[in-house]
Amino acid sequence: MARLAINPTRMELLRLRKRLVVAKRGHKLLKDKLDGLMKEFINLARAYRGFRLEVDEELPRVLKLFVLAEITSSLHIVESAIESIKQDLTLNVSKRRIMSVATPNIEVSFGEPKGMYSFIHTSAELDVAVKALKKFLPKLIKMAELEDAIRIISSEIEKTRRRVNALEYTMIPRMQETIKFITSKLDEMERSNTSRLMKIKAIRLVEESQP
Repeated sequence: MARLAINPTRMELLRLRKRLVVAKRGHKLLKDKLDGLMKEFINLARAYRGFRLEVDEELPRVLKLFVLAEITSSLHIVESAIESIKQDLTLNVSKRRIMSVATPNIEVSFGEPKGMYSFIHTSAELDVAVKALKKFLPKLIKMAELEDAIRIISSEIEKTRRRVNALEYTMIPRMQETIKFITSKLDEMERSNTSRLMKIKAIRLVEESQP
């Protein structure tokens, strides 16, 4: 494991030990965040799967209802009827925080129909199709919201995992190795100084003992 490029001094040793404490604390916080994100990801994936199954099941049925309406009336009558009952679809998009990560939150609301179509010239299948579509659209939008949230959380998980791994397998081991190296160097310098002082003391004692 490569060491950090730091001079082996006591001041640098103290600084490095403080950095190591901060790095370990940051690693724990990021690890906790990663665990939380993984749990949220699983919950979102389950919710998405539920809406996806519903959408996949209902979409063909809704389309089939409009096809039946065209068969029982005509394409022109159906298009004119749909045109006459236009209503606004409002999407109120806000942000929801999941483990400090901003994800979309979409609320759907429908405005009042701007007209009515003739019940004489249209079939009952068209009424059923229009109601089914109005019920289906919020599910489709919710599925899209969950899909986007999953994409955002997945990206954040990847970023957090890289940071956790960088601290766990690179930065923290390098700091520990450098602390070990500096400590060893300082101990070596201390022993060398002690040995030199003992030699100087011994020389003085010999000099003092001579007449």
